[in-house]
Amino acid sequence: MAASLIHHHQIFCYSNPKPHFHYTIKTRTRQWFLNTNPNSSTAHNIARFSFICCTSSSPPPDTAAQTPESCVNSGLSLFSKGRVREALVQFDTALSLNPNTMEAQAALYNKACCHAYRGEGKLAAECLRTALKDYNLKFGTILNDPDLASFRALPEFKELQEEARLGGEDIGDSFRRDLKLISEVQAPFRGIRRFFYVAFAAAAGISTFFTLPRLLRAIQGGEGAPDLLETAGNAAVNIGGIVILVALFLWDNKKEEEQLAQISRDETLSRLPLRLSTNRIVELVQLRDTARPVILAGKRENVFMAMQKAERFRTELLRRGVLLIPVIWGVVEAAPVEKKGFGGSAKAAAALPSIGDDFEKRAQSITTKSKLQAEIRFKAEAVSPGEWERWLKDQQKSEGVTPGEDVYIILRLDGRVRRSGKGMPDWQQIIQELPAMDNLLSRLEK
Repeated sequence: MAASLIHHHQIFCYSNPKPHFHYTIKTRTRQWFLNTNPNSSTAHNIARFSFICCTSSSPPPDTAAQTPESCVNSGLSLFSKGRVREALVQFDTALSLNPNTMEAQAALYNKACCHAYRGEGKLAAECLRTALKDYNLKFGTILNDPDLASFRALPEFKELQEEARLGGEDIGDSFRRDLKLISEVQAPFRGIRRFFYVAFAAAAGISTFFTLPRLLRAIQGGEGAPDLLETAGNAAVNIGGIVILVALFLWDNKKEEEQLAQISRDETLSRLPLRLSTNRIVELVQLRDTARPVILAGKRENVFMAMQKAERFRTELLRRGVLLIPVIWGVVEAAPVEKKGFGGSAKAAAALPSIGDDFEKRAQSITTKSKLQAEIRFKAEAVSPGEWERWLKDQQKSEGVTPGEDVYIILRLDGRVRRSGKGMPDWQQIIQELPAMDNLLSRLEK
């Protein structure tokens, strides 16, 4: 058995000398890595990729010779053939054989994938929660894996993501730390403000500590007693300052939590997949600097009517890089069940994105920007609409809109939300608002 840890995302590999499986990045087949030397160039080339996988070319071992590694390998082999129930038995067996950290993480993670495939959200969440808490699973792995797309559309994923965002000793500490780093970049002076809040509150508290005895003496009166009005004024200023500073500190904390929640939503948005007119599937982040996606979410008839109206302004909207993405409420694709597991054709594999790379690599993962721009044809199709719908409803809640109402969201060229509104957009107004792609304002938006 060999195992490699690739940078801060973990990739676990168990391989035999002559494996029959090889990695195909764009299919639903689990990933097979054959190079297990963490110092090799291959290891560095696949840095930050988030998959937990095992490979095996041999048949399932006899019960007497079972090890956690062999059970995980056997489970993956069964999983790839669509024999999910038998795969679950193998993963459970691996967990009962005193596995090491990597083996336990691989067993729990792939067990969660099995439950997600069967639509068992609670069981999948339990497995992932245990892997996060006890076996150092990175939350980014859950976000990146297309085999968990159906799970990410469920309420159980939202609960798990909220736990990870809040951090703590149980799960998600690394996920929250990453979010806080992004937050500090966006609000670099928050830490300085907090320092002054604490420092001034402490100074006011010390002053109040010495002022209160003077205030008592002033109230009692007598010879040598301090002036009552002056002492009471000083105490009021100190206490008022403490109250204001504590309120500002709590307000800043609340704003930080709201910002972390928005960053988490933005990260989820960047990973949402869509299909271009050429049948190529990309993540939304890969359109950065190339298109301005306009998401139209609502009832079928309202969305189709908005699309028809947009056709009248097609030329002008294309000049502004608009790409329409319709999302119909309540339309959720069922996961296809294939007799030969999760694999796909080579052609389909080539069409899928390199999910899991870092932001810049994901943004540049299609050969060239010009080639991607040539494939954009005004409309795109939301892949995994359940994930899109969950993100849209979370965004509606954050903006005080009743979830499920018709809304539109216009994104900037850099992928951030430009503006949103209820109902369907006024295309003439959008044409007036958005600069052309060759305009200087568009370059500043990238």
